[in-house]
Amino acid sequence: MAGGGSRNWRLVRADTDAVPPSARRFMARARQRRLRAAMPWLIGAGALLAVGGLVWLVYGTAVLGVREVRVVGAQILTPEQVRAAAAVEPELPLARVDLDEVGARIRKLPPVDRVLVSRSWPSAVVIEVVERTAVAAVPARDGQFVLIDDEGVPFRAVPAAPKGLPLARLGTPGAGDENTGSALTVLAALSDELREQLVAISVPSPVQIRLELRNGRVVIWGDDTKSERKSTVATVLLKQKGDEIDVSAVKVVTIR
Repeated sequence: MAGGGSRNWRLVRADTDAVPPSARRFMARARQRRLRAAMPWLIGAGALLAVGGLVWLVYGTAVLGVREVRVVGAQILTPEQVRAAAAVEPELPLARVDLDEVGARIRKLPPVDRVLVSRSWPSAVVIEVVERTAVAAVPARDGQFVLIDDEGVPFRAVPAAPKGLPLARLGTPGAGDENTGSALTVLAALSDELREQLVAISVPSPVQIRLELRNGRVVIWGDDTKSERKSTVATVLLKQKGDEIDVSAVKVVTIR
C-alpha cells in the first residue's frame, strides 16, 4: 500500500448479544440433546458404582462380619461344643458363611438329630439344634449305659440308666444292627400298660425277643412280626396270673 503502512489484526470476542437468538436456541437445544443422550449412561455408571460399593461392603469387609454364633436348643451338648464343631471364623463377612458346611460339621456330633443354620443380620449366625431322644439304654461292658434313639443310633454314654427308660440288652447296638432294629420295632408297638411295666427288652437274636417286666414277669415275644397283635394279646394276659406269657405264636398263646 502507499506510504508503506501495515495493518494490525486483532481478534475480538463477540458479545452474546451478537449471536442471533435463533442460533442461541439451536445451541441450547443441542446441549440438551447431548445431556439427555448421556443421562442413561451417567445413571447406569452411578448405579454400578453404588452396587459395587454395596457388594464390597457386604462381601469384602468385616463391617457386616460375624460377631456372634447363637446356639438354640442344645441340652445334652453345651453351646460351646456346638460352636467348636461349627468352626465359624470370627469377623468373616456374614454373607460368605457357608451355612451348609456349618450344618454338616454340627451333624457329626452324635447327639444331634437335626440342625438348622441361618444368618441374623447384621452380624450373627444362628444354630438351631434338635437333639436325639433316647428310647432305651443299652448296658455296656464298662458299667456305663449307652443311650439309643428311635433309629438305633447310639449317641450318649451315661453312668446310670435314666429313670423310666427301659434297658435294651443288645450285643452291638447301632442303626444297621438287625437285633437293634427288632428291639425298636417291638418297643414302638407296645401298649401303654406294657410300656409302664417294662424293665428291659432282650434280643440275643431276631427270633428270640423277650420282655422283662416288673415283679419278675417275662413275655416271650419270638420275632418282631405281628408285634401290634402280640402287644394287644400280652396286654390282656397281664391281668392273668403267671410269671411267663408266651405270645410268640399269636394263635396259640400260653401263660405259665
